[in-house]
Amino acid sequence: QVQLVESGGGLVQPGGSLRLSCAASGITFDYYDIAWFRQAPGKEREGVACIMRSDDKTTYADSVKGRFTISKDNAVNTLYLQMNSLKPEDAAVYYCAIGEDAISGYVCLKEYAMDYWGKGTLVTISS
Repeated sequence: QVQLVESGGGLVQPGGSLRLSCAASGITFDYYDIAWFRQAPGKEREGVACIMRSDDKTTYADSVKGRFTISKDNAVNTLYLQMNSLKPEDAAVYYCAIGEDAISGYVCLKEYAMDYWGKGTLVTISS
């Protein structure tokens, strides 16, 4: 049974940093495309960052480029999202997801490319 469990969310001031983690079980991590998505209140879920299984290429949403870094540790089946210079608009529930169908970085940031999802971790940005 595939399980994805996010952690690391919390309250942070604008300009601050957080590191999210996603622990995966029931899968072999490096066989999958893995990604972070987020959903803010009243908005659709959007792809934030992705690592493709084919070549470990990373792709980022324009809104987080230069501020967020996605990484993974296959040895411990864990995905990370380092978030720096956080802005109020980064506040959301962050989800990790895995899939097998991403044919490009663009697709990797789309919900339909993902097969399994975690339950999310809340990131709140407030001074």
